[in-house]
Amino acid sequence: MPQPIRIKDHEKDARVIRTRALVGAVAILLLTAVLVARLYYLQVVQFEYHSTLSENNRVHVQPIPPNRGLIFDRNGVIIADNRPSFSLTLTRERAGDWQQVLDVIVEVLQLSEDERTLFEKRVRQGRRPFEPVPVLFELSEEQIARIAINQFRLPGVEVVAQLVRHYPQGEHFAHSVGYVGRINEKELKALDPVEYSGTHHIGKTGIERFYEEQLHGEVGYEEVETNARGRVLRVLKRTDPLPGKDLVLTLDVRLQEAAEAALAGRRGAIVAIQPATGEVLAMVSQPSFDPNPFVTGISFKAYAELRDSIDRPLYNRVLRGLYPPGSTIKPMMAVAALDAGVITPTSRVFDPGFYQLPNHSHKYRNWNRSGDGWVSLELAISRSNDTYFYDLAHKMGIDRMHDYMTRFGLGQRVSLDMFEETAGLMPSRDWKRARYRQPWYPGETLILGIGQGYMQTTPLQLAQATALMANRGKWIRPRLAKSIEGLPPVDSAPLPDIELRDPKAWDHARFGMEQVMHGPRGTARKVGDASVYRIAGKSGTAQVVAIKQGEKYDRDKVQERHRDHALFVAFAPADNPQIAVAVMVENGESGSGVAAPVVKLVMDAWLLDENGQLKAEYAPPLSAEVVRP
Repeated sequence: MPQPIRIKDHEKDARVIRTRALVGAVAILLLTAVLVARLYYLQVVQFEYHSTLSENNRVHVQPIPPNRGLIFDRNGVIIADNRPSFSLTLTRERAGDWQQVLDVIVEVLQLSEDERTLFEKRVRQGRRPFEPVPVLFELSEEQIARIAINQFRLPGVEVVAQLVRHYPQGEHFAHSVGYVGRINEKELKALDPVEYSGTHHIGKTGIERFYEEQLHGEVGYEEVETNARGRVLRVLKRTDPLPGKDLVLTLDVRLQEAAEAALAGRRGAIVAIQPATGEVLAMVSQPSFDPNPFVTGISFKAYAELRDSIDRPLYNRVLRGLYPPGSTIKPMMAVAALDAGVITPTSRVFDPGFYQLPNHSHKYRNWNRSGDGWVSLELAISRSNDTYFYDLAHKMGIDRMHDYMTRFGLGQRVSLDMFEETAGLMPSRDWKRARYRQPWYPGETLILGIGQGYMQTTPLQLAQATALMANRGKWIRPRLAKSIEGLPPVDSAPLPDIELRDPKAWDHARFGMEQVMHGPRGTARKVGDASVYRIAGKSGTAQVVAIKQGEKYDRDKVQERHRDHALFVAFAPADNPQIAVAVMVENGESGSGVAAPVVKLVMDAWLLDENGQLKAEYAPPLSAEVVRP
């Protein structure tokens, strides 16, 4: 049966179309209304915000790092300056895949994989957003040309000219002046983000670190207009930075070189101080190193060679080297014993070659096994007689010894501006009880009396103690800065002078030191007899390894690095002290034979004129008197 034919309902279709058209029109009107409202909100309501944001995208404030202050020696010789250098910088936010960009840099400049690793380390270090990070310093003209040709492959990479720290004296002042290096993440968190905007280096060691605030200066700014790619179109406003303050040191380049030459390539340390002012004239730690590679980033291989060297060139022996002072402290012990009243200037001790405590069989040997017979105070100093000072230490006791020796600066930091200085160790009963949970034994007091045992000092402390002998107890802390922009540094924590009940005690100890150099039985008379001026000095020998009771030191049976250290301290001229010197020669064995000639060469370089005569300004005053027994 055929199906009925459906007749199309045109009216119904028209209603559907009209309904759809109405819904579409309403939707379009609503969307148009939303769009207009959004445009009104952005263009009218938030006009100031977006106009400011747009302006900020066009105008940028860029920091201008200040020039670091220069460093000079006392005579105006430049020690640290700033040299122009072209550096390659990378801004991570503008580089996209910055690791790929580093690969292109290595390819273009034909660098090694180690340098690629170093670049990545520098980029990964903490930095502020959109701050360019230097990845390569001191570009050559060829390298600059290669970068320019391949600039289209290096987004975010720029060649910029900047001043880089340079040390023209090389290794001569590496341990005193120190060096600057890149700011690491820990330092970045502690530094003022405003003051160090645009600055990539900071003082790491030595004077560069201690006077960082003065040397750094104040940052400047400039407002620049940039295009969409960040390229600077013009400078709108500029505020110049304030350069860091120039620093004049107390060091003398000529004396420093003379001191290094006197060591003749041996491992050791030399400190020369002007007693009246506390100015450090020379500070040598050998071997040394060139600080310049540390400024721009030393290679892993080069640093490993320095770090792992058996001679430890990175180690500051002057400030951090701890050595038993040996007999160099005997003049200070003599002053302490005289002031404490346990001996008098005429006290004598019989020396059979050893000393024994009452009711004890152990023999504490004198270096001269045959003995010196009856020994007075001055002779004990000039002969460095151990027996006399064993007896003196026994009478003093550890408590009084600790009190007096700390007043001479032993066991504490003595400098004004050398933050790396180690305090050393002046032991006491309380220290041993806390450290070893043991009581203090009388024999340890005897050993301490000749500068052995637990006592540990730095060459700087020995130089300062010698300067105190020259100054008759007047405390002036040693310092490296002579002036900052013409003004001398101020000691905010001066140490009290050593005041004695009878000031003549200084004269007796000083006379004994003079007899070391010029007396008929002085241990360094060969050096003193060759001098045109009189020197007050004291030798010392510091054991590296202990020797069994009854055995004699035999250098042929001891490894070279296990041999005794040689020490010598002195000031001169004896009646008008102008320089105090402490010398330590590692494994030098003989203070009088090895260290004393070094002291003499350093003093000659400072005190003598070109004719080999004592400079007129250093001649002793006419009223000077020498106390003799």
